[in-house]
Amino acid sequence: MRKILYKILLAVNAVFAFSLLLSYLAVAISPGDFALPAFFGLAYPYLLLINIILVIIWAMLLRFEALISVVVIAIGFHHFSNYIKLTRPSGDKTNTFKVLSYNVRLFNYFENNRGITSEKKVIEFIKTQKPDIICLQEFFLSGYPAVEEALMIDALGGKYCSHMKLIGSGKNRFYGIVTFSKFPIIRKGEIVHPGSSSLSIYTDVLIQNDTFRIYNNHLQSFRLRRMERSFIEELTASDDKETMNEVKSLSVSLKKGFVKRALQAQVVKDNINKSPYPVIVLGDFNDTPVSYSYRKIRKGLKDSFVNSGYGAGFTYKGNYPPNRIDYILYDDALINSYFEIIKVKYSDHYPIIAYFKKKN
Repeated sequence: MRKILYKILLAVNAVFAFSLLLSYLAVAISPGDFALPAFFGLAYPYLLLINIILVIIWAMLLRFEALISVVVIAIGFHHFSNYIKLTRPSGDKTNTFKVLSYNVRLFNYFENNRGITSEKKVIEFIKTQKPDIICLQEFFLSGYPAVEEALMIDALGGKYCSHMKLIGSGKNRFYGIVTFSKFPIIRKGEIVHPGSSSLSIYTDVLIQNDTFRIYNNHLQSFRLRRMERSFIEELTASDDKETMNEVKSLSVSLKKGFVKRALQAQVVKDNINKSPYPVIVLGDFNDTPVSYSYRKIRKGLKDSFVNSGYGAGFTYKGNYPPNRIDYILYDDALINSYFEIIKVKYSDHYPIIAYFKKKN
C-alpha cells in the first residue's frame, strides 16, 4: 500500500512540477503561435502553491523527492516577486504626485435589475483619495456624454481636466475609459484595436514644466460573463456532457482572449516606443504577470507593485480565481516610492494607487 501511495504522490508531483515549468514559457511564446503555455501561465500562482505544498509533504516524509519541486520553483523564482512582495517599502510620499487606476465594472449597472449602481460610492471613494491622475476602465454613463462628463468632474471636486473615449451601448448609454488629470492636458490620442471593443488612450500632461504621456488601457477580456457558474461549479456539475461542453467553451474563450491581447499588447508597445515623452502605462491588462502580453508591454519599464508594493498583488476578485491583472508601469524618468491595492468592494477589481516624483 505504501508503494502505491508513493507512486501516486510521485506522479502527482511530476504532473504539477511539469505544469509549473510549462507556465514559465507563457512569457516568451506568443499565444498566436502556441497557446498552451498561456493557460498554465494564467494558473501560475496556484501551480506554485501546489508545488510548495508538495515540497512540504515530501519534507515531512524526509524524502529527497522534495527537490523536484524545489528545483522547478527555483528556476522561475523571479516570477514570484511579480505576485508577492515580502519587504515593506519606505513609503516616502514627499514631493510626489498620486496616480490611481480602477476598473469600475460599469458601476455595476448591469449587475442587478433594481437600478442600483456603485457610481456615487466610487466617486466618493476617489474623491477621498485625492489623486492627481485618475484612470478608469469600464467607465459607464447614461445621458449626454459632455453633460455627464462635466457632472463627474464637478462631483470629483472640479479641479480635473479630462480625456474620455466612449462606445455607444444602446440609447444614450455609453461605456469606455477616461483619464482625469489635475495637471494641464496638452494632447490627447487613442490607439485603435481592430475588431475589438478594447480601448487604449494616451494623454500628454504637463507636470512641473515636463511632459509625460499617460497610457490608459483596457485590453481584451476573456468574455466569460455570459457563463454564470464559477469554475468549481462547471467542473463539479452533475451532467458530465454539459460539463465538458462548458469546459470546451471556456477553453475557446480563454484562447481567443490570449491571442487578441497578444496582438493588442504589440500595438500598445509600438506606440509606447514612439512616445516623445516619458510614460506611465496603466490599466486593466486582463492578463497576469506570467503572460506574453504583460511581458511585452513591461519591457523597458518598471512595475510599481514590484518596486514598492507589499503583500499579495491580486487585483481581481470576482467569480473566477483571484489574480493580478491591473498594473501601473513607468519608465526611468520617474521615481516610484509607494504602491497600494485598496480593498474596497465596489467592483470585481480593486483600485490601485502609486506615488511618483520626477528624477532630478
